[in-house]
Amino acid sequence: MLKQALLHLPYDPMAYPVAEDEVEIVLRAARGDLKSVQLVYIDRYALRLQPKETTLYRVGSDALFDYWTGRMRLKYGRFMYHFALNDGQSTTYYGEGGLSAEAVTPETRNPWAWCFHYPYTWRHGGVDDPPAWATDAIVYQVLVDRFANGDLSNDPPSAEPWGAHPTSQSFFGGDLAGITDRLDYVARLGASCIYLTPILLAPSNHKYDTTDYYQLDPHFGDEATARALVDACHSRGIRVVLDGVFNHCGYNFGPFQDVVAHGADSPYLGWFNIHELPVRARPKPNYETFALDVPDMPKLSTDNPEVRDYLIGAAEHWTRTLDIDGWRLDVADDVDPVLWREFRTRIRAIKPNALIVGEILHDATPFLRGDQMDSVMNYPWRELCLHYFAGRTMGTDAFAERLTTLQMRYRRQVHYALWNLLGSHDRPRFLTLCGGDVRRGLLASTFQFTCPGTPYIYYGDEIGIEGDDDPDCRRCMPWNKKDWNTQLLGHYADLARLRRRYSALRRGEFTVLMADRADGPLVYARWNARGAARSCMIVALNNTDRPVPVDLELLAERMRQTDALARCADRPMRTVFSVEGHDGTGSVGATAPGQEPEPQPRPDSKQPERPSGRSTELGPMSARVWVC
Repeated sequence: MLKQALLHLPYDPMAYPVAEDEVEIVLRAARGDLKSVQLVYIDRYALRLQPKETTLYRVGSDALFDYWTGRMRLKYGRFMYHFALNDGQSTTYYGEGGLSAEAVTPETRNPWAWCFHYPYTWRHGGVDDPPAWATDAIVYQVLVDRFANGDLSNDPPSAEPWGAHPTSQSFFGGDLAGITDRLDYVARLGASCIYLTPILLAPSNHKYDTTDYYQLDPHFGDEATARALVDACHSRGIRVVLDGVFNHCGYNFGPFQDVVAHGADSPYLGWFNIHELPVRARPKPNYETFALDVPDMPKLSTDNPEVRDYLIGAAEHWTRTLDIDGWRLDVADDVDPVLWREFRTRIRAIKPNALIVGEILHDATPFLRGDQMDSVMNYPWRELCLHYFAGRTMGTDAFAERLTTLQMRYRRQVHYALWNLLGSHDRPRFLTLCGGDVRRGLLASTFQFTCPGTPYIYYGDEIGIEGDDDPDCRRCMPWNKKDWNTQLLGHYADLARLRRRYSALRRGEFTVLMADRADGPLVYARWNARGAARSCMIVALNNTDRPVPVDLELLAERMRQTDALARCADRPMRTVFSVEGHDGTGSVGATAPGQEPEPQPRPDSKQPERPSGRSTELGPMSARVWVC
């Protein structure tokens, strides 16, 4: 046993409540080291009682470690516990006090001093968790100026013809009325949440340089137009999330201009980090900005209570006025965490089920402990998909290992609400990164909709828009259907329907069953461990240009290794979704060219599919989703 590899910490994300009396436990061990793990626990105020035991199961492995999980449950939710680790030769006991070769009893050592403790399962009525609707959501991001023009009268004077090639200074006249006009399209696609890039007054086309936090940009519409959009979304079952830019403001922001005009006499001097007076924007700003020396975006001093109160007050105003459902927070990790704690408290006081999502490009654990954000944009997940699907620079085995590392990073409530994005307004279009190979996009989106987390669609990705880095990735949405890849659009609509139909794809457990070779298939399971809808889904992907076999006997054997999956191991399977990529473009049930699909349920196979023999074959660049 490689004892140096053992790790458990009695707090999130290795110990956290999932109910008032139940705690999820995670143990890390060296890969392949342990044969079994028992969790021994007791009410820490009732040591005279017999301890309880539960078996932990290995839920995944990365390049170095295995991860074992299980749950312990007590009436009063006050836990004292340790692990019994068996490597096939001997049993070692592991607690906060270290390792022991002999069983832990009050006679051999002081359990209070040696065991791990989870003192009490305070869950605060679940308010530390993301709102329930977030786990079921399918997010559709809209860059307002580029989606649809519904009101020609509010176009900027310099607006260019719709569909012209964008530059960083281009305006095209997209607005809130245009989004309202196209909501039926969004609903048919299957999206249940629209995330809008900033809509407050700002001089740029992207509006990340706010001039006034209490005024909508007139080129997008007025408050009545915005409220009409939100109401129209709600009538279709679509939530609305706004973009909050609280790390920095625009150069024309009133308080910053007051400092420019009055220097040391300005009451707003402490709102910014000014290196010297007078304020100078060029050739290099003498004040702190967003990123590095971006003069049009002065950084706000969010450690200043006055700044925090102003910004949160603005967010409260729009949450009430427009009845929105949440906020996506720009450059969230550059903002004082005190602001986010206050933000969460005050916004949730207005709307208890508001979703709060941070733009954080790396490990966001400090922000996701229930006191700041519910979720983040899952850029590390996107990076994996770029390597595996788009660039094909990573094999199946390495992809599965890295995926497990990400899976174990956060507690499950957060993991299932992460925004899993393939594209965004800040990155090249995913299809462009695939070299225009639609097959790669089909596989990547199939994975996106069947793995844990919230699928996130950047407007136009579903119809095959391409584009390199900003501003090229911000092209106008084409509304002439002859410019659409209708095959890809139908694929996305089918995936959304599949995800809505099977709760296991939204809330179910996840484990990789096969990822043994770099050029082999990726096979994983999603299943509901509890409740009435105990469906089990098996997803198989072939990310290579040749057919690959799936060993059905090995698949069944690995399913039997997990109690909840063992019941499904010998059941007949039927295909509920498939992707065929052998023709070089992908095939998911074609739609006539130029015709917008009216998505229909993909018919299930009438006959259960458990191919005879020991294996079945996945064609090149293809996928299957089975239910059993």
